Amino acid sequence: MATRYIMRQRVYRHKGIGLVVPATVFHPGLFFSTRLLLSFISGIEVAGKTFLELGAGSGLIALHAAKRGAIVTASDINNKAVEYLNLNAKANNIDMQVIASNLFDQIPLQKFDMIAINPPYYKKAPANDADHAWYCGANNEYFHRLFETMGPFVSNDTAIYMILSEDCEIAAIKQIAAQNHFTFSLALAKRVWWEKNYIFRISLAAQAYTKNPIVCS
Repeated sequence: MATRYIMRQRVYRHKGIGLVVPATVFHPGLFFSTRLLLSFISGIEVAGKTFLELGAGSGLIALHAAKRGAIVTASDINNKAVEYLNLNAKANNIDMQVIASNLFDQIPLQKFDMIAINPPYYKKAPANDADHAWYCGANNEYFHRLFETMGPFVSNDTAIYMILSEDCEIAAIKQIAAQNHFTFSLALAKRVWWEKNYIFRISLAAQAYTKNPIVCS
């Protein structure tokens, strides 16, 4: 049923934000991870903070953060997602920067105050644009590249929030993060229907920040 539903463009509304969600983009109404992460972040003050939703998909989290006064960047590898991120921001009279980017490749160098990530985590190589919302590569390539390239965009004060499912290899993801000097701490664990999800706060390890400070010009 869900697979057939997402094969067509749909309209979705949540907490005052209206979205048009095209067929190749992760639908926040059908899969609860986006709404769970949004609910968690809604309890954090974001006004005036620089906020990145990395792999934003529909942009629901980014749009809500911008509506609450954050200075928002939303990125996605899927050009259709980028097109509709711009359209939905305009339709909701919300100002935010939208960038087509594979992880941090095209994002201007800066230190973000907060980063929100709802990552792909099924182990398979993505074959098309839609697959990037689900598959992280046969050998966790997404997570290797994420943690290898995120350092210049964070400080020791950056709050990075990532949602993961009990269905993915959380221990392996934590190990990849640790190899790149990032630490995980559990912020929330919640079972919704048949699946338990975890929101982790990810931080740059203090020793890495002290040893290898990164300065943006």
